[in-house]
Amino acid sequence: MIILSVESSCDETAVAVTRGREVLSSEIFSQVDIHALYGGVVPEIASRNHIEVISRLADSAVSHAGISKTDIGGVAVTYAPGLVGALLVGVNFAKSAAYALNVPLIPVHHIRGHIAANYIAYPELEPPFLCLIISGGHSLIVDVKSYTHMEIVGASRDDAAGECFDKAARVLGLGYPGGVQMDKLAKGGDDRKYPLPRPVLTGSKYDMSFSGLKTNLINLLHNAQQKGEEIDKPSLAASFAAAVSDILVPRTAAAAKEKGYDKIVIAGGVAANSRIRRDFEMVAKKEGFTLYAPPLSLCGDNAAMIGCQGYYEYMAGIRGDTALNAFAVKGI
Repeated sequence: MIILSVESSCDETAVAVTRGREVLSSEIFSQVDIHALYGGVVPEIASRNHIEVISRLADSAVSHAGISKTDIGGVAVTYAPGLVGALLVGVNFAKSAAYALNVPLIPVHHIRGHIAANYIAYPELEPPFLCLIISGGHSLIVDVKSYTHMEIVGASRDDAAGECFDKAARVLGLGYPGGVQMDKLAKGGDDRKYPLPRPVLTGSKYDMSFSGLKTNLINLLHNAQQKGEEIDKPSLAASFAAAVSDILVPRTAAAAKEKGYDKIVIAGGVAANSRIRRDFEMVAKKEGFTLYAPPLSLCGDNAAMIGCQGYYEYMAGIRGDTALNAFAVKGI
């Protein structure tokens, strides 16, 4: 079954054509340069740009896939979570396309899409497994029981890891997007120079917190500025990445052990971070896990992952209609 898929949850407009796990075409219009001027994503600007390019991207995706529109058997779309205005652009486009083509509309949860990026990269990967999703808006440990049955094991109680990387980069004067800049800067630093906190929460051993870590870094910088002290920025970035990784990696490994899984999957934009990937590789080797980490091209938002997950949602009987709405926040 050939699926046309749409992703517009934040600042990437993406359209793809997939057949199961096979990607026939994948088109992405990034708004990074547009939002860099403001130091972060401006929702209204993101929505307007989605409107301007989505039809052109869809035509391009169909053309590059080497198919005709009559070959499309379904339309998948991210409906939640994300910036609601941005989501609505994709949802309304997908509803119109499905109606015009007289094919099923398949709603896809954005987080499920990130997990499915690994299905594209690893044809042999099948549930069950434990997955850590880390992005600008989400930090979740998820028990993936099947392609469409998932349960959250742990989550951040405040900021997401990616959001903290972006805010840390901003106060360090690195610009947007912050995660990539922080990763580059950290490569030349001493990750033990600055002792940053690793919060431990009560009530759930797998829940996480990043706001205190972010605040600690900001206060450290401000205090140094007030005293006229010089900050070793590469070492501070490296120490920050080490702290984030120390919050994420042990919890994920412990949850996988408790669930009896020998497979750990990571997904989302922050899964591209070199320190986090390296630490997961080390714990996988030490504990005997098989680690699945998507290539960098599939870590960020894209429509191919939505199409891949859309296939499994379709096989499970999930359908949408013209009443499908977008949701800024919605459980997995």
